[in-house]
Amino acid sequence: MSAALVSPKSFVSEERPTWCPGCGDYGVLQALQRAAAQLGLQPHEIAVVSGIGCSGKISSYFNAYGLHVLHGRSLPCAIGVKMANPNLTVIAAGGDGDGYGIGGNHFLNAIRRNINITYIVMDNQVYGLTKGQTSPTSAHGFKSTTSPAGSAENPMHPLRLALANGAGFIAQGFSADRAQLVDLMVKAIQHKGFSVVNTISPCVTFNKVNTYDWYRERLHNLDEDSSHDPSDRASAFAKVMEHGDLVRGLIYAEEGPSYDEFVPGYTTSAMADLVKPADRKLIDKLMAEYR
Repeated sequence: MSAALVSPKSFVSEERPTWCPGCGDYGVLQALQRAAAQLGLQPHEIAVVSGIGCSGKISSYFNAYGLHVLHGRSLPCAIGVKMANPNLTVIAAGGDGDGYGIGGNHFLNAIRRNINITYIVMDNQVYGLTKGQTSPTSAHGFKSTTSPAGSAENPMHPLRLALANGAGFIAQGFSADRAQLVDLMVKAIQHKGFSVVNTISPCVTFNKVNTYDWYRERLHNLDEDSSHDPSDRASAFAKVMEHGDLVRGLIYAEEGPSYDEFVPGYTTSAMADLVKPADRKLIDKLMAEYR
């Protein structure tokens, strides 16, 4: 396929999405398709690794190499894919439960390693696939099937966590603002090192509190805030705190050396290209020993 022919449709798979009508994940999928086309990438140049949950289906709906892995394990598997073939553009994807619950430790270590992959989290504050239980990002007092009297737990704050642990690229998008989300994804993929785009992706079936309208009334657009400096980590942290995490846009970006620049002998060649063809005579000799 010629690069001139690449369009968002090039990344539409034959699998029909089964998300609920109105699910924010549709917007995330379409934004990723548009971002890939805008970057001039080919389907065979991308690998999407996703975890378990509604969001995990994105690797089936995006036309590229896809890997659907165990709950919370999208990041270590994505890192493995990138190290096995550094030439691939690797996207890890999952939900707030998948990424900040069972996958929380992997999130911290992915930031620490700073390998050149992009992590897109579809954050809807519930476990949507399993009927709306409280998730790591559910607000204190949130009523759900597992917390009918209101959640007694405080929520995790992924933006603050990423800032405090030294992530080099941090953004938050809103699935209802497609244009901004595409721009954030493009910048995240272009960033050298680990990048995270936490994406507010409302669950229309099980979360009747954090709706599209609820967010439209509250989200502060950092890209239109002249006082925001995305190159200043402390200032970015203060801005996130000021608005109680209800921000959208580029939060922080810092160019710096990534993992591969610190590893002696690190190669940009795919491992498959480094393996010598098998010696048929040696294989036959080894097989004969087991007959």
